[in-house]
Amino acid sequence: MVNPLTASMPPDCPSTLEPELSELFPTDPPAPSQAGRLLVVTGPSGVGKGTLVKQLRRHHPDLHFSVSVTTRPPRPGEAEGVNYFFRSREEFLQLQEAGGLLEWAEYAGNFYGTPLATVQQQLQQGQDVLLEIELEGSRQIAQRCPEAIRIFISPPSLAELERRLRERAQDSEASIQKRLAQAEAELAASGEFDYLIVNDNVETALAELESILYYEKMSYDKLRIPVERQSC
Repeated sequence: MVNPLTASMPPDCPSTLEPELSELFPTDPPAPSQAGRLLVVTGPSGVGKGTLVKQLRRHHPDLHFSVSVTTRPPRPGEAEGVNYFFRSREEFLQLQEAGGLLEWAEYAGNFYGTPLATVQQQLQQGQDVLLEIELEGSRQIAQRCPEAIRIFISPPSLAELERRLRERAQDSEASIQKRLAQAEAELAASGEFDYLIVNDNVETALAELESILYYEKMSYDKLRIPVERQSC
């Protein structure tokens, strides 16, 4: 059937009324022009950062949570690929030597690290990525990804932290003492972070965490860091 709107046009005249099918139905979505945000949560063992992160993810399912690799054995209820990727020390070191980790650290006798490829992919797709990592790893992130937003979760006191560690009944006495000694060093470094939240009450701490991320989201949108300038 002849289109009456284009019949009078010369044969060699391109019609702007009939776009190519590829323009109407692109096969690939457009690449995001703005990189995602890298959000880092750090704090001593037993401070409750895992609980806060769990609640944050429940409220904000669009956040991508990066699952860490560790050499420590699974605790009751933990699942492979959900809580951690559990690996032997040999496997972990092979991954680290191959450049497959964004950051890594040894904590309480075990290795912990963040897989690099998944984080890079999510950020380049404009997806915000949440990391729950140790102090040494957070310092590596600060050097490698200076635009990362780093938040330190602190206990009200060391005495309260010790009470929480003993109450969860997941560690030996030697492990508790090692974690408490490590916590003192971590608390001394809290001033290195962009934000400090004292987790005296989970609901209050969660509200503070959400307000920080909301404020940073507005600031980040104004900066509009292009994907090609993302340093991670």
